[in-house]
Amino acid sequence: MTRRFIGKSMAGAIALGLSAGTQAALIQVNVTVENLAPANSVRFAPLRVGFHGGVFDSFDIGAPAAAPIVSIAEGGSGSAWFPAFAAADAGAVLGTAADALLPGQSDSATFAVDPATNPYFTFASMVVPSNDFFVGNDDPQQYRLFGASGNLLVSAITQRSRDLWDAGSEIHDPAAAAFVGNNDLRADQNSVVALNFAEFAAFDGMLTAAGYIFQSQLAADTEIYRISFAVTPVPEPHTYVLMALGLALVGWVGSRRTTSSTAT
Repeated sequence: MTRRFIGKSMAGAIALGLSAGTQAALIQVNVTVENLAPANSVRFAPLRVGFHGGVFDSFDIGAPAAAPIVSIAEGGSGSAWFPAFAAADAGAVLGTAADALLPGQSDSATFAVDPATNPYFTFASMVVPSNDFFVGNDDPQQYRLFGASGNLLVSAITQRSRDLWDAGSEIHDPAAAAFVGNNDLRADQNSVVALNFAEFAAFDGMLTAAGYIFQSQLAADTEIYRISFAVTPVPEPHTYVLMALGLALVGWVGSRRTTSSTAT
């Protein structure tokens, strides 16, 4: 009876191993985010990210900003960005990689990603003080993180002042800007997405919600934000199957010895 039970356990483990062989190999991706801006300069809202198949395009330069990117640029929540991303790519891995970061701060998060089906990376974060400024990629295939064999192709993405976007959705008004004003006073601009960092100087000398006096200090080549990547394999299911087989084998050998002793 004992041998029959052990045999069933081994057979079950083998079957599990065969089925596990067909499952995707996941990679643990650790994402580290740093605010590199000068002291008393810009703050970044939480970083919204997606690992995906390369189809979700949240905005385009020279075109009006749609609801998904507006939900990033005006408030940073991503309340429309996440649903639109999931609708465009149901298999994408979505989440928040970092909390809001003041100059000099950093944060990190880890995601389980299948590099074969989700090799691309998209990100977006509001930048304040502003009415509707943000960082992000306007080409869904701009950042391919993984090669065909699952190897990491990009170790870091660095954003400079010249990479800052103006969504063109809200009129530039320091009195209504997030982080220094009353954002409830916002007014629609109805313009288009464009690169723009010069307007941050208009906030110089204003008291921020964090308690410091804002000083932009931004030149075109000033590094302001870095997203770094490190990967480790997720233990594949067959690893646990081999452990189960080993335990089953030990149990089977033990039962054989017990049976032999009893017979003697």
